[in-house]
Amino acid sequence: MLAQWRSRTGRDRSRILRRWYDLLMQNQKDLATLISWENGKATPDAADEVIFASSFLEWFSEEAARIHGDVVPHSAPGFRVAVVKEPVGVCGLITPWNFPAAMVTRKLGPALAAGCTVVVKTAGETPFTANALAILSERAGVPKGVVNLVTALDNTAEIGETLCKSDTIRKISFTGSTRVGKLLMEQCSSTLKRLSLELGGNAPFIVFNDADLDLAVQGAMGSKFKSSGQTCVCSNRIFVQKEIYPLFVRQLKESVSKLKIGHGPDAQMTQGPLVTQVAAERVEGLVQDAVEKGAKIEAGGKRLHDLGPNFFEPTILTNLKPDMRIVKEEIFGPVAPIFQFKTEDEAVGSANECEVGLASYIYTQDVARAARVSELLQFGMVALNTGVISDAAAPFGGIKHSGTGREGSKYGIEDYMQLKTLITGNVNVVHRSHL
Repeated sequence: MLAQWRSRTGRDRSRILRRWYDLLMQNQKDLATLISWENGKATPDAADEVIFASSFLEWFSEEAARIHGDVVPHSAPGFRVAVVKEPVGVCGLITPWNFPAAMVTRKLGPALAAGCTVVVKTAGETPFTANALAILSERAGVPKGVVNLVTALDNTAEIGETLCKSDTIRKISFTGSTRVGKLLMEQCSSTLKRLSLELGGNAPFIVFNDADLDLAVQGAMGSKFKSSGQTCVCSNRIFVQKEIYPLFVRQLKESVSKLKIGHGPDAQMTQGPLVTQVAAERVEGLVQDAVEKGAKIEAGGKRLHDLGPNFFEPTILTNLKPDMRIVKEEIFGPVAPIFQFKTEDEAVGSANECEVGLASYIYTQDVARAARVSELLQFGMVALNTGVISDAAAPFGGIKHSGTGREGSKYGIEDYMQLKTLITGNVNVVHRSHL
């Protein structure tokens, strides 16, 4: 099947991806309902995810017909050099539960556009959304055997290891924890396959004195509490300059108080449950550890057992200290720790004091400061005066222990291509004597 799919023209693959995009848009409501039921997302977040997922199919449908190579001048007159791009081969795609539609299309879009076939290992917690996407792909014209799904709640480690050690699989793309990403990298070493790893984050959210405060609070709400805080780019540590710190905390508390917590399919709710009871217990443990070490709860702070075992209140913490677990670990829940800082150097130093480097956020109206701080932050992505960082046209990925490679954008398809150099010798050359 790989040979058949890669032999199609880029324009042909483009039309199929475009039809797939159209089908997702036509089935927005059903897909959002499915996401909400199996993931727990509030209806607005689930609806947004369907549009987000669709955008990758639209984007890469446009890139499929624009895979360009190069003609390179050779140092000798009788030679010609061409560089062509070929699909890397069969790809193993391992996707997470927090975006059961968008993380599938963000990998499938470029893989299929490049001419690769895929084996998708979906998260055990959320298999049904990917199954629906696969059915829609067949309706769009993707041939059977191009997209293959593996679903399992147990034995996921064995499945991942099988994909990594297979000689048939030539690339692994994984979104998940840093711990598992490092393990997959080790398992891939024997086959030297290509790797794309989108791993954990500990995003700083820095608000300077000159920031538009209303805009900063709005951005903090979006970057922290979207999907109940269960995204890898959620603001994990909010740093606010001393002079505006009290006002920022007060306004954020007012905004948090307006959130409505309940079951995802209820359209009136803005916040759904965490994905599992274990996830809720972990967030509860992080908050308890912080409080025991001196943190102050400004809002929330506890699980909502009357709604169910997976619900945790949107929470704001102040008076944080460096030795608290919540400072060092990725929260993956609706908890906003807020720190106070005095100087720019202090904020940058604290922000960079972590082993991961995925997303970061800056709020300032000083153009020079924005340029200076964005260059100093050791993160793969920097958002200026916005809490929204993901878009199909923007390369997504991190540095340090947050992984390798980029997804989305024109760069995203490169991870599914390999270069082949074609050298032609003994080309007839017109000599001066023939002129």
